[in-house]
Amino acid sequence: MRKTFQRTLITSALPYANGPVHIGHLAGVYIPADIYARYLRLKGEEVLFIGGSDEHGVPIALKAKTEGITPQEIVDRYHYIIKKSFEEFGITFDIYSRTTSAIHHQTASGFFQKLYEKGEFIEKTSEQYYDEEAGQFLADRYITGECPHCGNKHAYGDQCEVCGATLSPLDLIHPKSAVSGSIPVPKATKHWYLPLDRHEAWLKKWILEDHREWKSNVYGQCKSWLDMGLQPRAVSRDLNWGIPIPVEGGEGKVLYVWFDAPVGYISNTIEHSPDDWEKWWKDESTRLIHFIGKDNIVFHCIVFPAMLKAEGTYILPENVPANEFLNLEGDKISTSRNWAVWLHEYLEDFPGKQDVLRYVLTASAPETKDNDFTWKDFQARNNSELVAVFGNFVNRAMVLVHKYFQGRIPERGEPDDYDRATLNEFKHIKRNLEDCLNQFRFRDALKEAMNLARTGNKYLADTEPWKSVKTDAGRTKTVLNIAMQITASLAIAFEPFLPFSSEKLKRMINKKDLKWSDLGSIDLLETGLRLNQPDLLFEKIEDEAIEKQIQKLQDARKANVLKESQAAAKPLKACIGFDAFEKMDIRTGIVLECSKVPRADKLLQFKIDDGLGGRTILSGIAGYYAPEELVGKQVCFIANLEPRKIRGIESQGMILAAENADGAVAVIRPDKEVSPGSEVK
Repeated sequence: MRKTFQRTLITSALPYANGPVHIGHLAGVYIPADIYARYLRLKGEEVLFIGGSDEHGVPIALKAKTEGITPQEIVDRYHYIIKKSFEEFGITFDIYSRTTSAIHHQTASGFFQKLYEKGEFIEKTSEQYYDEEAGQFLADRYITGECPHCGNKHAYGDQCEVCGATLSPLDLIHPKSAVSGSIPVPKATKHWYLPLDRHEAWLKKWILEDHREWKSNVYGQCKSWLDMGLQPRAVSRDLNWGIPIPVEGGEGKVLYVWFDAPVGYISNTIEHSPDDWEKWWKDESTRLIHFIGKDNIVFHCIVFPAMLKAEGTYILPENVPANEFLNLEGDKISTSRNWAVWLHEYLEDFPGKQDVLRYVLTASAPETKDNDFTWKDFQARNNSELVAVFGNFVNRAMVLVHKYFQGRIPERGEPDDYDRATLNEFKHIKRNLEDCLNQFRFRDALKEAMNLARTGNKYLADTEPWKSVKTDAGRTKTVLNIAMQITASLAIAFEPFLPFSSEKLKRMINKKDLKWSDLGSIDLLETGLRLNQPDLLFEKIEDEAIEKQIQKLQDARKANVLKESQAAAKPLKACIGFDAFEKMDIRTGIVLECSKVPRADKLLQFKIDDGLGGRTILSGIAGYYAPEELVGKQVCFIANLEPRKIRGIESQGMILAAENADGAVAVIRPDKEVSPGSEVK
């Protein structure tokens, strides 16, 4: 039997303060966490909702170096932007703090110190890359090189962003320091490790046996890690931006950001409730819920619980309802490529439409698998659901009451069979919503709320009060009374999801004190209550606004293509005069024969029909073409290059080819058939 709790502590993953937040963050973590916090508060439960910025680590240090400013200036800039975006979208943190605060440094340092004194760490010396020119060890993100899996030339020491492979810096081919550009060398360094293998047995029981109710994507990822066997994980790094290691031998080292950041939940709680913070973290009657994205599952389900267990006085998370990733227009959201919808920019383009985005991101939430956000779907959901269903029902009901009953709730008579059938559907809404919300199925819960609006629309359409008012005023009063009771319940049902619209609706119906326990009641609005003037809850979004957003993304994609091509292109050689160019005789020819040169892996021997009697040319492209691929093809070649003997064969020219940034070679050909010997001008 599941235990009961007196209070709930909700944490949401700390966003990394090296850029603004985008819709992927909102859909994956912060809207679900806010929905749940609002729901529990509406029920009258004791809740604390913790948030904050993650402000240490290598990417921030790199960004600061690139911009020529301090890491603190970077995090100060983005902490403000992130915090403001959350406020504007109605994310109701009880506190939103940061990991550069003094209280966090003290808390995280003390946490490490206690585990160190208890002997919960092991010390290991290993070889890591060292930049001799810069005189420093290189964290994983300070090293770039070729991915051994896909050949990406710009992979990082911890991950390839092209194929997604997890890497070690020693895996990289041709590694290079991102600090000085020099080639790093392996050098011994000592670090402290959390021996996760010591915690494997209890973690297996705690997760795989005691928490089978966790979401399938979370449970499955945890099981995969546990089945592979856990390994010690470093808790320190050679870096100068972060929280210094507070023990002897820790000079020049800081807490690894994965160890530092989750302690931020604790330090932010202490900052918010300095006198009674322990009831939130050390009292077994507190339920701890972590809202995160799938890239943080292992840290919140395995690593952080191991830290808490090792410390010995903290509760463990009761649930970790992680979401998967949200893609954008069929492509992975990428901050570096500006392939994102930034929250602060969204509000510039769609002022006052926070709830529209909250609705769409909840309706298409990546709850158990990756999902896709498209601007066309955004428009369709706004126009055909928020406007045509929810907004339409509320507006019709309000307008009819104002038109026929001077804006006052009419008296309800005895319901007929159809009324009772509608009210029967209506009374289950609270139970249905709670079933979904308690299981963190927010997408299904939103559907239940919208189904109530659909019920209202159908009820008005079927009962036609604008007709019955002419023949049976009593019937019209009953119908509109029921319609307005549905409207009041909609204000409650949508409050966790669409807080701005719900508040607006409460003002319109002149009823601000509605509670969750009232949901589904048919007596929420008393007879004679004067309604305020109706106003549209939602507005139709026109094609022009959507086309503007699609164009913005297309422009970002073009800019990325240009940026990548510029980065890949080799620098231009020194300029030559036109006379020098005119001296080159570039011709076209047809490959009559092609074969490999014996004992020369890179050379192909060509017999070319050049329109002048034929010639032999050797070219070092054997690694990119099979000889038979080129026979019968047109090629371009320099015809007046001085002949040269290679491997005893006289080469009478040079075949022209283009070399890509990754070293791949493509032969240059005319795009239309021309006669052998034609000049290239």
